[in-house]
Amino acid sequence: MAEECEAKRVELRVRNDKLIESKKSKFILRIYKQENMVKVAIEDNGHGMVEEIRECIFEQFFTTKNVGEGTGLGLSVSYFIITENHLGKMAVESIPGKGTKFIIELPIIVK
Repeated sequence: MAEECEAKRVELRVRNDKLIESKKSKFILRIYKQENMVKVAIEDNGHGMVEEIRECIFEQFFTTKNVGEGTGLGLSVSYFIITENHLGKMAVESIPGKGTKFIIELPIIVK
C-alpha cells in the first residue's frame, strides 16, 4: 500500500493543486458527545483532496510536500496515538473543490 501511495504522490499532487481556488478560508470546529464518545470534527472549505490521496493520508511517511518540506509523520503519529493509546477513532472526509473534515472520536471514561 505504501508503495502505491508513493507512486501516486507526484501525479496526484499536480491534480490536487489544480483544485485550489481563491476564496476566503473557513474553519469549523465542532465538539459534541455521542453515546459514550466525545467527537471532535475539524472542517475547512479548502481545496479538499482526491480519493487517492485521502486513502493514503494516514500512511507513515506519506506526504504531498516536496522533499525536505515534511516528514509524513504528523497524521500517522496522530492516528496511532488516538487509536492505540486512547482507543479512539480518527477519520477523514474530503470532497475535491469543497473541503476536508477530520473526525476524532475518543471514549468517555468515568471513574
